[in-house]
Amino acid sequence: MTSRAPFDIVIAGGGTAGWTAAAVLARFLGEAARITLVESDAIGTVGVGEATIPQIHNLLIGLGIDQAEFLRATQASFKLGIEFDGWLREGESYIHSFGQVGRGAGLIPFRQLWLRGRALGVAGEYGNYSPNVAAALLGRFARGAGPGGAPELAYAYHFDATLLARMLRGYAEARGVTRHEGRIERVERDGASGAIAALWLDGDRRIEGTLFVDCTGFRSLLLGEALEVPFTDWSQWLPCDTALAVPSDDSRLRPYTQSLARPAGWQWRIPLQHRTGNGHVFCSAFTSVDEAADLLLANLEGRALADPRPIRFATGHRRSFWSHNCVALGLAAGFMEPLESTSIHLVQSGIGRLLDVLPGNAADFSVARDLFNRLSASEWERVRDFLVLHYIANERVGQPFWDHCRAIEPPATLAEKLALFGESGRFIREEDELFLDDSWGQVMLGQGVIPRGWSPLADNVPPEDIGPFLASVERSCRARADTLPAHRDFVDRMVGESPGGHR
Repeated sequence: MTSRAPFDIVIAGGGTAGWTAAAVLARFLGEAARITLVESDAIGTVGVGEATIPQIHNLLIGLGIDQAEFLRATQASFKLGIEFDGWLREGESYIHSFGQVGRGAGLIPFRQLWLRGRALGVAGEYGNYSPNVAAALLGRFARGAGPGGAPELAYAYHFDATLLARMLRGYAEARGVTRHEGRIERVERDGASGAIAALWLDGDRRIEGTLFVDCTGFRSLLLGEALEVPFTDWSQWLPCDTALAVPSDDSRLRPYTQSLARPAGWQWRIPLQHRTGNGHVFCSAFTSVDEAADLLLANLEGRALADPRPIRFATGHRRSFWSHNCVALGLAAGFMEPLESTSIHLVQSGIGRLLDVLPGNAADFSVARDLFNRLSASEWERVRDFLVLHYIANERVGQPFWDHCRAIEPPATLAEKLALFGESGRFIREEDELFLDDSWGQVMLGQGVIPRGWSPLADNVPPEDIGPFLASVERSCRARADTLPAHRDFVDRMVGESPGGHR
């Protein structure tokens, strides 16, 4: 049997994207790859991706990271969903929760029974049938199954992204990843193939490799600048182009993220153990940076711990996520505003996809590259559609930014989903898209997209049974939430737990 030379993988850039890639590749490729990471301490990171979705568990479990250790190292808290305040109308809110809403009856999906119950006048608010929403509103949380075998609450985390990168750096370096400190001054390309041959640091250090991973942030130094891969701009659907970020000393520890609609965008609140992360995403065509900063500071809970930092962006992605022998991750690949906390997941899924398609040797990446690009583009487009839904389905009439958003013509893929849901509350998942039926249903209904009818399957249930069934589901959600400890108490216990605490 012929032994193969290991891959020489060079990761350009650190931060969350770079060190996540380094940790995962080191863990799963082992001796099949020599991994080098290049970063400069003089170059800052964006560091606003502090909220996640449940897929983050795959990363922590895959790396074998103990949950209590993770909470301690990153100042993390738990997240049951996202509250959208004012997105439909001023003064109204709903929660997009993780996990299942309600329970079906045989082949009849719960939402179809709820729609019929709504028509009969016996249904409550849709969120009343989510155990996560019930727990979130009470400020409670616990992991593990509930009394009588009630399923575990679905959850993710809020954490300090800078601290996560530090933790993953230690993990990666302990598994053989070599770090080089320095600025990338030049990208050397092969004259014949156009592939990247090496990175030059500080003028005289040459780092060569067979596969390069671009984690250089918005600049996209390798994929965007050196390989000249153009950017696909989605600002026609997602017009926000600036964000301000500032931490505050608020000690409240809600078990959910908050997204609060503002006149020209939205504000986030992300509760960590030691502080709250705050930000304001807005469209500069409808307000100035100074006005946006004043609005953000006036709506903090607690005292600002820094001045707001402006971040300019364009929503979209590089036309190819992998070109020649270079794969981009994170901001180097593209930007999706953090409305649904997908930033770190897109890094994570990109790394997983790379591992799935990586060929046996570096002689020819063409098949892997084409598949990677097709699957990545599909995932990004489906996430885009989900974000666009939040903006275009609003009733904030008379506010110029929101009037503009309401007039946006949705992408064809979203228009089809809106038509199907508007007809009878149905959702059909395509191409392994990230957000599932319960997520689309909660946001559609929360944004006022009310179906005109329901599936004929729901007509098989006698009308007199609908009300009692819905009431029993609602009672069980409340009863489950009532058994849970306060979120702060649970986090404090977890932080004090000895290693071995990850489920």
